[in-house]
Amino acid sequence: MVQQRWADAAVAVAFEELDPVSAFPVVPGRRWGPGLWWSATTGRHVASGSNAMRAQLMVLDRDPMVVGLAGRPVRALWRDGRGRVRSWVPQLFARYKDGTGMLADCPSHTEAGGERALEAAETVAEACAQVGLVYRRLEPLEKTLVANLKWLAGYRHPRNQGRPGLAADVLEAFARPRPLIDGVEAVGDPIEVLPVAFHALWHGQLTVALDVPLHERVLVHSPMVPAGTGGPVDQRAAAVQGCDVVRGRGGHEVGGGAGGQAVSGGTNQCEGGAAGGSGRGGEAV
Repeated sequence: MVQQRWADAAVAVAFEELDPVSAFPVVPGRRWGPGLWWSATTGRHVASGSNAMRAQLMVLDRDPMVVGLAGRPVRALWRDGRGRVRSWVPQLFARYKDGTGMLADCPSHTEAGGERALEAAETVAEACAQVGLVYRRLEPLEKTLVANLKWLAGYRHPRNQGRPGLAADVLEAFARPRPLIDGVEAVGDPIEVLPVAFHALWHGQLTVALDVPLHERVLVHSPMVPAGTGGPVDQRAAAVQGCDVVRGRGGHEVGGGAGGQAVSGGTNQCEGGAAGGSGRGGEAV
């Protein structure tokens, strides 16, 4: 066990590199259970616990500002106003290029988790704000956007870049806005070219409106097209803000109400760390 102030732990620990502190629950009767999301951003798997969380992972995985992702890497513990120990495990963590980070939950509807979740969100957000992180309950995404992201996600892997030179030809074909199928056929056989176009759309090398269903006549263009040409704009949702924490590869880090305690057990710390939070100005173990 390593004991340190929560503020120090939040700066020193790469939460995006940690394994989940606990498994996502399996709910009998649900059509979709926990799984792993392969991140095109990191080349690693991220634990996912629900359809709503997977949708938010897709948005973050496409965000060029995101450089790291992790599922359930921290556990927050604190004492409430009556001295009772409380805890919460945010569903995901995202690290941005500027070094900031976001801890977030991905409810399937605005009132998911009930009063306990809302109270935890306030406490975790307060502790996150003290260390330059943010916490958010990410709003559920619109169905059409999710369906489009799921389709493009099927082509996110580098194997869909195509043979050398093909990707450059695809980008050139959409130097001006044009229907997807027209640009693809201008390059070559759609069977070969479409996966490359979808790969470019996933990675933002090509853009398309994602608030309408994708189809062969949807307008696609290169982001290098000058502003004011009337081309479509990428409508992907933006995820932001952050949290208080417990983290670990098998361990926990605990954040307190407003700077409480964090207990962690990482690869360079003892396994199976536990957390006990204190009121304000506590410590991180």
